[in-house]
Amino acid sequence: MTYDQLIFFTIMIISMILFMTEYLRVDVVAVLIILALSITGILDAKEAFSGLSSEPAIIVAAVFVLSAGLSFTGVTDLIGEWVMRLSGKSEMRSIFVIMIAVAVMSAFTHHLMVTAMMLPIVMKISKAEKSLHASRLLIPMATAASLGTTLTLIGAPALLLANNILSRNGEVPLGFFTIGQVGLPLVFIGILFCVLMKWLLPKTSGVDDKADDFRLTDVITELIVSRASSLIDQSFEEFETKTSKQFQVIDWIRADGSRVEKEPQIKIAAGDTFIVNTNPDELMSFDGNQGLFLKALRLFKEGEESILSLAGEEKRILKAVIAPKSEFVGRSVGQINFYIKFGVAVVGIWRKSGWISAGVTDAILQAGDMLVIWGPKEKLDNLNLHRGFLMLLRFYGTTMKRSKSLTAAAIMLGSIALSASGLLPVYIAFVAGAVMMILSKCVDVPQAYASIETRIFVMIAGVIPLGLAMEKTNVDQLLASLVIKLTSGWEPFAMLLVFFWIASLVTQILSDAATTVLLAPVAIAFAKVASISPTSAVVCVTIGSVASFLTPIGHHGNLLILSPGGYRFSDFLKIGLPLTVILSLVTCYLALKIWSV
Repeated sequence: MTYDQLIFFTIMIISMILFMTEYLRVDVVAVLIILALSITGILDAKEAFSGLSSEPAIIVAAVFVLSAGLSFTGVTDLIGEWVMRLSGKSEMRSIFVIMIAVAVMSAFTHHLMVTAMMLPIVMKISKAEKSLHASRLLIPMATAASLGTTLTLIGAPALLLANNILSRNGEVPLGFFTIGQVGLPLVFIGILFCVLMKWLLPKTSGVDDKADDFRLTDVITELIVSRASSLIDQSFEEFETKTSKQFQVIDWIRADGSRVEKEPQIKIAAGDTFIVNTNPDELMSFDGNQGLFLKALRLFKEGEESILSLAGEEKRILKAVIAPKSEFVGRSVGQINFYIKFGVAVVGIWRKSGWISAGVTDAILQAGDMLVIWGPKEKLDNLNLHRGFLMLLRFYGTTMKRSKSLTAAAIMLGSIALSASGLLPVYIAFVAGAVMMILSKCVDVPQAYASIETRIFVMIAGVIPLGLAMEKTNVDQLLASLVIKLTSGWEPFAMLLVFFWIASLVTQILSDAATTVLLAPVAIAFAKVASISPTSAVVCVTIGSVASFLTPIGHHGNLLILSPGGYRFSDFLKIGLPLTVILSLVTCYLALKIWSV
């Protein structure tokens, strides 16, 4: 063993320990890897920092922005609604529909984002139907999210890294859908297995671990119809049909203060106020469309028919919890007059238990009520000093730009088409798509930056030079020679199974990206000596790292569903072990058939 190899092994082992123990954040470890490789001279500075400008890192960042465009324009919500509608009451049908939808989405966006987005939808489906248990739906959903990444080149960072390693070693890179030749059969097998073997999973409802005492699920607010509104003279039935997905009307009040019965044929008039029940995202999304806007914001521009909105004002919104012995308890928002007293507006109210039938202005406050408060930053800062509030919390709501949904979908499909057709390199096509999302205002610049998961981006930038150093120091060939000795005389199929299962086991303690970077160079060196296609060996390693379902810690998506599904460690093994065995056999067989020497 040479000096450089010894240094490399030292850096690699320390890095693996830090990744496994999570003593430091993965992105911090990645930066330390870059520094260690450059300071020790294993790589020069340009090589050590090459991961930051690498195609895999650029594509991952662009995909996050594209995904944000789909999310902020309501495209992902629309998909969720379709899933709920198609799922029905049958457990088998629900598993089938959920897994197909999740697999398709995971092929083009990060699977963790898809899992996080679908989690509340699946919990809602199981809550709506007593015959559907969350534990029977969530593991299939997370399984489909991981398997869906094998349908396209951009599905998982590990695939992008594998492609980069193949190109660096003089092999023909994978096309956009090339990996799908293996991935598509795996997805169908995974769906069929989960549908037929669902009896292995427990029947528990579980709880959403995101729930807490101060989480806003429903918000009561007041909307007013402006004099120029296009809603004027429309029937309540038409109005309710158009807005049913945005809010539920609780009460209807005329400009003179009289209440209106919610009869289908009664016409809407200027100055009408609707007391509605909505959610934080919708509250943030009221933009004066059709002349309907938040009544509370008129205080700041009294007498004007300006279209006022919370959109773009995230830094000026707080949640304020009423203290148990607050002076506000027993008084209404109108009696307190927050605008005169504090210079802020109460735009919504939430109560943990009990229905608030009154509007925001007339609601009698109770201890524990949460007010959504909007106003100038300096005014909000002053509220911290008032003893009437138990605590002030950041308001989490996402502005939805539903009018841009078709634009966002077209940009995403265009990026996929350009990269798949070969008209543009994948990274150029997706960066162009990300820029178009910003230029078309599907997402604004701050949202675009916020959507990029920096941990993943920096981790990829750090593990790429680790793989490069492995090749430069010939460690890949050293490890490959050891594997060759152990598998001497074995059939190629058995050799590939060894690599698949090594990756499957290592990915339980490392990320799929890190596992791929460490094992792919070894697989290539081994394949060249063993007369096996390097591409087939790398594909087996990569799919082994992304499609291994042995434990709840193998993938972050599994950790997300652990508590909501009420799972035990053994539940993952019951499904994961037999499924991974089947997937390993199919993957290695197809890899040998598709990529021959």
